[in-house]
Amino acid sequence: MVSKKSNKIVNKRENSQYTDNIFESIKHLDEYGNEYWYARELQKVLDYKDWRNFEKVIDKAIISAKNSISNRRDWVVEVNKPIKTGKGKKEIIKDYKLSRYICYLIVQNADPNKEIVALGQTYFAVQTRKQEITE
Repeated sequence: MVSKKSNKIVNKRENSQYTDNIFESIKHLDEYGNEYWYARELQKVLDYKDWRNFEKVIDKAIISAKNSISNRRDWVVEVNKPIKTGKGKKEIIKDYKLSRYICYLIVQNADPNKEIVALGQTYFAVQTRKQEITE
């Protein structure tokens, strides 16, 4: 016998609005064909409303990366982006270009109660593994 609660979980997954395409749609390529994601775009996709909270997740991911691979420092590159404020004034905000590896660590450190985080964990794990195999 299936409980009502587990039935709701199945129905929620079947009706999910999230797909792997959501992460592909915010992926960028640099002039050398290297892929990267902007932190502020990933923040929105992962449903973090407050930049300060998301930046804490990024910081945890950077610590994890430093503790696991000591010779790489290009997982996160700080960039400044111009935006227009609500009053039409231009302002410079901090953002980051993120490698696939650091995105993987970010979703591992993000709020596991969010359905999109679980999808992101799977997406970045699979994509990272595919890259490892091809290299």
